[in-house]
Amino acid sequence: MEHPDSPHGGGHAAPQARPSFVRRWLKRLCWLAVLAIVLPILQVLVLRFVDPPFSSFMAIRQIEAWTGGERDFHLYYQWRDLDRIAPSLPVSVIAAEDQNFARHRGFDLDAIEKARAHNARGGRMRGASTISQQTAKNLFLWSGRSWFRKGLEAYYTLLIETLWPKTRVLEVYVNVAEFGDGIYGAQAAAKRHFGKDAARLGANESARLAATLPSPRRYSASRPGPYVQRRAQWIQRNARQIGGEAYLESLR
Repeated sequence: MEHPDSPHGGGHAAPQARPSFVRRWLKRLCWLAVLAIVLPILQVLVLRFVDPPFSSFMAIRQIEAWTGGERDFHLYYQWRDLDRIAPSLPVSVIAAEDQNFARHRGFDLDAIEKARAHNARGGRMRGASTISQQTAKNLFLWSGRSWFRKGLEAYYTLLIETLWPKTRVLEVYVNVAEFGDGIYGAQAAAKRHFGKDAARLGANESARLAATLPSPRRYSASRPGPYVQRRAQWIQRNARQIGGEAYLESLR
């Protein structure tokens, strides 16, 4: 008679079953979810203190040039701290793109509602992206209208508004915004369009640069057509109405 504890007996415990295929994949998905939440937080936190060497939009444009055989394409980008950029440029960008920049927390709900009502009437589509949203998109994402990309943009925008002061948001934006094909940021724009340093930009030059947004490959600041000239005049009026250079002090 075999002892119950005998290795040959029927009473010994069965080997522990390995985790099932489903359990293994659920665990992996959980880790991916955690990574998807934590990685953007780390990215945004690091870039509060470290100036980005490039943006997602710059990388995508460079890859397009390589794959498209654009051998003469050059990417122009040189970081400039906000205090080394003429104040007229960030003020012009705010006047043109996001006049509620100092008050909102990443999303301008009034502008969104006005844009929705305008677009419902038909005609030329109007957007309502804030500078914070555009910073998130330019720095981390890609162009497009999918809900997935919009969701990522919203998440990065919330992180930027939570982890960065307003002055950092503005500083990064004016350094990564596109001001012409392959021309990114205030310093490259000032050099390529006007042959001068970003610190020496005049009010009209700054307004013309801001007037090309968000279609800098369609419009030129250095060779402005009627649209850019009219919009630049409108931007200068708005810049004065919001307080001009004194507006920047309210962000500190």
